[in-house]
Amino acid sequence: MGLVTLDLPAPAQLRGRWAAFAVVCAARGWGADCCARGSVWHFDDGGGNWVDLHHVGEGRAVMVGNDHEYSETYYGPAAEYFGEEETDLLAGAPDWWRPVVSQAMAADAYVGFVYGFDGARWQRAEYDLADGFLSVGLPALNADRIHKSVVSLTRTAPGLGGAEPRTDAIDALIAADGDVTEAHVTAVIGKGGWDAAAGAAAAREFLAV
Repeated sequence: MGLVTLDLPAPAQLRGRWAAFAVVCAARGWGADCCARGSVWHFDDGGGNWVDLHHVGEGRAVMVGNDHEYSETYYGPAAEYFGEEETDLLAGAPDWWRPVVSQAMAADAYVGFVYGFDGARWQRAEYDLADGFLSVGLPALNADRIHKSVVSLTRTAPGLGGAEPRTDAIDALIAADGDVTEAHVTAVIGKGGWDAAAGAAAAREFLAV
């Protein structure tokens, strides 16, 4: 069984948007929801749905995660626990995908999708089920989604006066590609009660890879 090629942004294209959302999360005090820790970029929605992007060297990456509401793929312990037919998320996959999946399962996480980036393209195992990746709601997936996510997180938040961040300020935050200053952050969140320094520091963690 072969692998399916996916139309997804390369990790380098995801970085600026992923870091931008990490900025507003960290500035608000929700830094654990979206962050970079060494070679791993993390996002979760606060409700148990999550995705991690692992940089594994030589330009390669593995993205793994789960949506406990909408993933119809059950792999390993999840298939046994829920009494569902197993979807082999590693069918046809190269060996360098496997350590990331093993790490996730060692942390008692159920895995609904595994995507590998070989330096040129994203691929996954072949199956026809919804694996939950799109429903997880990764803000970094495209420009429209990251803009809406940043606006949503800031517009109704306490301490910011209900002001909606300017589009050009969000664009500049993304374009910084992780090399974010406090001025970038303040242009988005204003000078309310949030922590611009924490936001900028969270973004710069994405420069580790």
